Amino acid sequence: MNIKDTVAVVTGGASGLGEAVVRYVAENGGKAVILDLAEERGTELAEELGSTALFVKTNVAEESSVQDALNKAVEQFGNINTVVNCAGIGVAKKVLSKKGVHELQSFSKVIEVNLIGTFNVVRLAAEKMTGNEPNESGERGVIINTASVAAFEGQIGQAAYSASKGGVAAMTMPLSRELAAFGIRVMTIAPGLFDTPMFSSLPEEARTALGKMTPFPSRLGKPAEYAQLAGSIIENPMLNGEVIRLDGAIRMQPK
Repeated sequence: MNIKDTVAVVTGGASGLGEAVVRYVAENGGKAVILDLAEERGTELAEELGSTALFVKTNVAEESSVQDALNKAVEQFGNINTVVNCAGIGVAKKVLSKKGVHELQSFSKVIEVNLIGTFNVVRLAAEKMTGNEPNESGERGVIINTASVAAFEGQIGQAAYSASKGGVAAMTMPLSRELAAFGIRVMTIAPGLFDTPMFSSLPEEARTALGKMTPFPSRLGKPAEYAQLAGSIIENPMLNGEVIRLDGAIRMQPK
């Protein structure tokens, strides 16, 4: 699928990895629909990009909220043929600590947003995509989800985050096998340490130290590099049913 033919729904599209994807799509001739709870930032980004973008305030874990956003996307651009799921949250808590036992509520919240929210968007977007006219390759759509290296080497305190991202990675194959019948591809990107708002509050010294954990290049990943990979996935029809690590060869240590 050519980027210029893309109408991409991007969750978490107002900042970080999602914003980079939105900009990449718009700059390469496609259309981007920004789904995010950050209303002010999402509106600003859509206004900056003009007619190539639309912002819809969306809670990915709520069925009605996502359905409304997808309906608005179709009304604005005629259809949707791409989804990039970047919305996510994290929590750093040990199961047992001096503060007590890990709260069930915080664990559930991470699962709700990162895993259930991803599936919610996938299922509702896939339903829309089945009505698309297939292109010359028989494609009706492509879905790109975001896992994490924490899905494979979760650190101490990442039980909730690792569980949620492990679930996203594990969904890749069954989703791709099922949706293949409709000409819809499903891929997952598992980033390493990236320069996103999650790290923005850290001192520069700490950010540099984190970046040096990556073998090469020894720095934090750039959101634009995530967007570049997403663009390659969109354009290469043979990429399907796979989890791609985008991590500079990092393998996370226990802590």
